[in-house]
Amino acid sequence: MLTEQRYQIILDLLKEKKSVTATELKEILDTSESTVRRDITALHKAGKLIKVFGGAVALEDGDTVSAYEPTVEQKSELYVEEKRKIAQYAAGLIEDEDFIYLDAGTTTGYMIDALGHTNAVFVTNAVSHAQRLAAKGIKVFLIGGELKSSTEAVIGAQAMKNLQEYHFTKGFFGANGITKAEGFTTPDANEALVKQTAIERCKNRYVLADHSKFGCISSVTFSAFVNAKILTDCCPADYQEMDCVIGVEE
Repeated sequence: MLTEQRYQIILDLLKEKKSVTATELKEILDTSESTVRRDITALHKAGKLIKVFGGAVALEDGDTVSAYEPTVEQKSELYVEEKRKIAQYAAGLIEDEDFIYLDAGTTTGYMIDALGHTNAVFVTNAVSHAQRLAAKGIKVFLIGGELKSSTEAVIGAQAMKNLQEYHFTKGFFGANGITKAEGFTTPDANEALVKQTAIERCKNRYVLADHSKFGCISSVTFSAFVNAKILTDCCPADYQEMDCVIGVEE
């Protein structure tokens, strides 16, 4: 059977059943499980389905999938005013007694510009965030681990180990994609693990995301949709009835 034929069968099954396992596809396509997994991965990267553990699920209407990860420089040129407004609102949530986790990212970075004098203590996995916080006289801890150059984030097992020692009052996170079904997603598995570890250590969790992130699915989920409040410049219609989505301009 040709590759294109297998792809079409997989997509037709998902259209009918909404989800399918790799074991089911192996029997239906009469091929090896490794071939099935390669097909699912290829279709996921092409934005045709959502790859999950053990199989695949269909996209919701309007959702898009992408494994692409822009650099910090590229992201810094997108939706600048929207990000600043979101960050200013988020910074206003910080109180003197807070112990804060500040995730790497351009929108979380704008929070530092909006901070005045504060006795809150920060932990971050972003070298640039730590430098800027320290320059403002704010107490900050930088977690250790491997430095990822494209996002300037510290990742890896050591970073996760460090985070497991902390109990944060509030955490502020970035995301590459947000949907109700797949939650908060990011392209890199190692970075997703650090985000997942950090968000689980926070009493109050906030995801800062401009409107372009809604309906997008990146490669790896780091938290379920219900696990955090979303701060955004403009709430899409499909999310307006949800208490967890806060439109900062409304």
